[in-house]
Amino acid sequence: MIRPLLLIFSLCFLISIDGIGQLNLIKQSDQKKLQEKQDTLIKLSFLLNKDSIQATRMKADSQFTRVLVRTLQIPHSFQFPFDSLLGISKLYAPDSSFRIFSWNLSYDDYYHRQRGTIQMRTKDGSLKMFPLRDVSEFVDNPIDSVRDRMNWIGAYYYNMVRTQHAGKNYYTLFGFDPNGPMSSVKWIDVLHFNSKGEPVFGGPFFSYEEDSIPQKTQDRFQIEFKKDAQVLVNYIKNLDMILVDHLISENNDPENKWTYIPDGDQEGFVWKKGKWVHIDKVFTLKLKEGEAPREVPILDQKANQKIGNQ
Repeated sequence: MIRPLLLIFSLCFLISIDGIGQLNLIKQSDQKKLQEKQDTLIKLSFLLNKDSIQATRMKADSQFTRVLVRTLQIPHSFQFPFDSLLGISKLYAPDSSFRIFSWNLSYDDYYHRQRGTIQMRTKDGSLKMFPLRDVSEFVDNPIDSVRDRMNWIGAYYYNMVRTQHAGKNYYTLFGFDPNGPMSSVKWIDVLHFNSKGEPVFGGPFFSYEEDSIPQKTQDRFQIEFKKDAQVLVNYIKNLDMILVDHLISENNDPENKWTYIPDGDQEGFVWKKGKWVHIDKVFTLKLKEGEAPREVPILDQKANQKIGNQ
């Protein structure tokens, strides 16, 4: 019985190694190079994110980009996680078919640009990459446009989920943009790949057809809010849906997004037939007449007072 158990264990181990990206494909000499490059990238990332002088941040950003490209040219760099590199988002697709790097460059409190690149997984470990060009400042209506990599609505991505429809994969990206001195922006964008294998951002994915007052379908989702407000925009796995904090103007000034803060309710999106379908209010509490909401009843079923409410 021992040999079959060992065989099963060995197969499971090999499968797990393949599932996390076949780390054993990186040669020891290349592993050392990647570690050395990562050390350089760490220093440059600190400068582009933290230095107080604008010129230094811009120079560090330029150097960081060049070093990153040279680093990714090392064979099988896709399997190197860069887990010590802070201030830079490194998101692997859930199916490990690609990963996306993104970061923010702040020129000052008023002007921010995002940088990014998509690295594809290749069988021979060679570099296949799609650099992303942020054109947000030139776009009047970013929620209604399908875009290629050279016309990217920039964001610092903090999460990615995969959905499927009609045999095709779709990757929903959740991103942040510092935007300006008084407000910030969060994005939800859907990435997919066309017949040529090139990345495409956006499409008719955000549907409001089930709302009480239906609205036009959007190509991506945007929410702007008061600077430093804590706003939830993310996929919640155990609910299998996207949750978004509902916002209101804190001083009854709805024309100015920098006054918007969460009001305690959540909107949502569920994936249905190739679209994220909007739910106006996710959590509802319906009470019978005479009932009042309580987290814990004061009396149990035997009319005994609960200790927690004494």
